[in-house]
Amino acid sequence: MGDDTIGQLRLEALKLNEDSNTEVRSIVPTFEARALPIDSLSFNDLDTFLKLPDGDHAVPTKFTEAYAYLVDRKIDPWSYPFYWCPRTGFNNRLIIPFLYKGEIVGWTARAFSDAKPKYLSEQQPGYVFNLDAQNNNRQFVIVCEGPFDAISIDGCALLGAEIKDSQNWLLKQLNKEIVLVPDRDKAGLLTLEQALDYGWSVSMPDWPDDVKDVNDAIIKLGRLTTLYKIVQAKEANPLKIQLKAKKWFKEVNEKID
Repeated sequence: MGDDTIGQLRLEALKLNEDSNTEVRSIVPTFEARALPIDSLSFNDLDTFLKLPDGDHAVPTKFTEAYAYLVDRKIDPWSYPFYWCPRTGFNNRLIIPFLYKGEIVGWTARAFSDAKPKYLSEQQPGYVFNLDAQNNNRQFVIVCEGPFDAISIDGCALLGAEIKDSQNWLLKQLNKEIVLVPDRDKAGLLTLEQALDYGWSVSMPDWPDDVKDVNDAIIKLGRLTTLYKIVQAKEANPLKIQLKAKKWFKEVNEKID
């Protein structure tokens, strides 16, 4: 083989190596620290509420509404580091920090009134919610769409219907079976189809027809029953998943067919 040919092959090899490294960097996400809304107060720091100028050191009414909102959704207010903010624009919202390796890297503020938009968020691309809570003793990780679903069962959330390559990469670093529980709507169907492409398992439990997502199931069925049904219904075979989806997504069968 001539020197010119060898040189050309070396050049092509370098190009391939550069392309490969670029692809890896684009999949592996990095997250920078983010501040919560100004004056945000932790549920765990009750003393701060007593110092607020709201009557005779009373706990603010809006905070009690945030607390009641979690109770109504059958979520323990102390099961996650929730926040509340007394500032106008945030005092009618429950703040959920996004944690990664113990550091706050974003947040979402969910209105517990009729305020619009429903969510105000600071979110970095590729983030997976509640990843820190997945310990080594678990055989699988349950993945949902929304943060309340994830908190309800101590699983993870995609924070949307689309699965990003970087989210798939982060979840697979856990070395556990990934089990998607999609929302029971058209967006959930899209998530299911992507999960099949990534080789995830899927669970479509035997829930009542009016149950739309994991937190909805917990409100109606309870936490233990919901978890049991999720584990019982998990499936890894793509064909069986597709067949079950035809029944489970019956309100969007026109898209499946």
